[in-house]
Amino acid sequence: MSMIDFNKMIDNHLKRENYPKGVGRYYPSEIGMCLRKVYYSYMHPQEIQPELLKIFEVGNILHDFVVEVLRSEKNPDVELLKSEFPFKHEVDDFVISGRIDNLILVKISGKNVLVEVKSTGNIDFIEEAAPHNVVQLQLYMHVLGIHDGILLYLDKRNLKSKVFPIAYDEEKAKQILERFRALHKSIKEGGTPEPEARGDRKTLWMCRLCEYRERCYEETPRSREWM
Repeated sequence: MSMIDFNKMIDNHLKRENYPKGVGRYYPSEIGMCLRKVYYSYMHPQEIQPELLKIFEVGNILHDFVVEVLRSEKNPDVELLKSEFPFKHEVDDFVISGRIDNLILVKISGKNVLVEVKSTGNIDFIEEAAPHNVVQLQLYMHVLGIHDGILLYLDKRNLKSKVFPIAYDEEKAKQILERFRALHKSIKEGGTPEPEARGDRKTLWMCRLCEYRERCYEETPRSREWM
């Protein structure tokens, strides 16, 4: 019997065509990331590595599972209203748009609530909602006009979960739109944003996973300000 290389089969299955991003069209899921990374992804596009595609796919599978749980008749207290969101918001001379893969709309005790699903490698380390996740949810609540939100973290190993209610904050939502304006200005005028993830130990983990790590350190070497 001939053996199959299932790792290779998964890589083939998940492989994406790499299209350059259009300047002036930005994705809602990116704004919680380091702005320099997002800037580089427009100016110096790279193919997404197979290992990263696998991590994304695990997130998609867990999202589908959460939808099943919320839809189940065994959980009558929560009504699933929507599990896929096309998203479009025009700002100045650019647009924020894209399909949101990890957002669900439910009705709980007569209230519409947006649930953003995040997978994690170890739920024990999650003590509070991560700021870059809160940023995304604030944007969704602002644009969709639904002002009750939940961040739901699900452990990839054992499906344990933690839930954090997020209150809508109009000021935070406006700050997020300013981040998009700053990104658009940088891309149009060619000024590289600061390596903000390297400015705080809490966000330094983003750099370990970043495909632009080498380029970033070349452009801005380590210093007192940037780790």
